[in-house]
Amino acid sequence: MNPMVEFCINRLTPDVEEIKEELEADPEVDVLETACLGNCEICAQSPYALVNGEIVTGEDGEELLQNIRREIKEQQKKWDDLLDLL
Repeated sequence: MNPMVEFCINRLTPDVEEIKEELEADPEVDVLETACLGNCEICAQSPYALVNGEIVTGEDGEELLQNIRREIKEQQKKWDDLLDLL
């Protein structure tokens, strides 16, 4: 199952739009654009996205992308560790 990255349409600034497009080009990531993700306070303060439901923020688009990629790796490691236990 691919990680799901969700973006709020109200926060699609040019730098966040670039991130969204880059992630959409990655066949290992599913991307969704939503009218509102219900995190308006965060949305008003900084670029953000949800990675499998977890809030990921950044000071700018570049940092957001780095943090999204880091969160995807951390979540994948947790899944791998869990599967190793089974």
